[in-house]
Amino acid sequence: MDAAAWKKDKFLELKITPLNKRRLLNFKNNRRGYWSFWIFSSLFILSLFAELIANDTPYLVYFKGDFYFPTIVEYAETTFGGDFPTEADYKDPFVQELIEDDGWLAWPLIAFSYDTIDKKLGKTAPSAPDRRHWLGTDDQARDVLARLIYGFRLSVSFGLILTLFSSLIGILAGAIQGYYGGWRDLFFQRFIEIWAGMPQLYILIIMSSILVPGFWVLLIILLLFSWLSLVGVVRAEFLRARNLDFVRAARALGVSNITIILRHVLPNAMVATITMLPFILTGGVTALTSLDFLGLGLPPGSPSLGELLNQGKNNLQAPWLGLSGFFVLALMLSLLIFIGEAVRDAFDPRKTFS
Repeated sequence: MDAAAWKKDKFLELKITPLNKRRLLNFKNNRRGYWSFWIFSSLFILSLFAELIANDTPYLVYFKGDFYFPTIVEYAETTFGGDFPTEADYKDPFVQELIEDDGWLAWPLIAFSYDTIDKKLGKTAPSAPDRRHWLGTDDQARDVLARLIYGFRLSVSFGLILTLFSSLIGILAGAIQGYYGGWRDLFFQRFIEIWAGMPQLYILIIMSSILVPGFWVLLIILLLFSWLSLVGVVRAEFLRARNLDFVRAARALGVSNITIILRHVLPNAMVATITMLPFILTGGVTALTSLDFLGLGLPPGSPSLGELLNQGKNNLQAPWLGLSGFFVLALMLSLLIFIGEAVRDAFDPRKTFS
């Protein structure tokens, strides 16, 4: 064995403890959750490259010996021998002819972006699925499949960011309550009881109608309540661990409270916290979809699953709109639930898979 392989093995031995090995094995042996994780990860990674899959501009242009990337950089029509200094319209037959005389264009699999209006549809929108639009168009002649791809990426990204910030705030609040106790715990508990008792849906609707809707505005609004789901779990873990022998010994040795919290107590609390993260992610995606469905979410024109479901409700003669949004949302939430169940079982010491 060479030195590099030996160092790699030693690194893995240090990082993967027997307990974590058992958890990974339990997660892998939960076949439904394990395959749901890989399916969901693959779909999300593919959606990150949505501009290369569904776009109304070519992802690669070869012209006079040079390569151009229109999905990343805007090029003027004069770059390809045109007359106007504005951005080139690659679907214009004149521009295509200019490029094809001295090169070629490589188009995405779906030649429409989420906001592309098909002016050559030739029929009334919303139109049924055909070879040009595999899942049809919505009531504004936009490709449904392209909007689903972008909408899936937007919903998952929103849920992941919301889960991250909710976890940071919830863990911090629960750690302060559980570790210090006393008046801090009493004050935070009364505040949480009052805050959790407020009508969340009405507050979300009122704030969404007052503030200009947007990705970060909605994130902040939903963050006001989403962090509450982790406080109780973290607080209970810290209350249980604060009087254990190793914590008392650390205090007697003069170890600072911050060090005890981060190094000795927090790792134990993270076990229960991690099992709840997929369910928080599911709640974030559902909340965003609900607000978009009510017309209080993202700005008009955004690739939204909720907006597509609303179009399906308003256009019952076009069932492909509602069914497309429903199946994508159902698949996404089902995969997240299965992943959450597998993570929960992996961290449960009573669960053992053969």
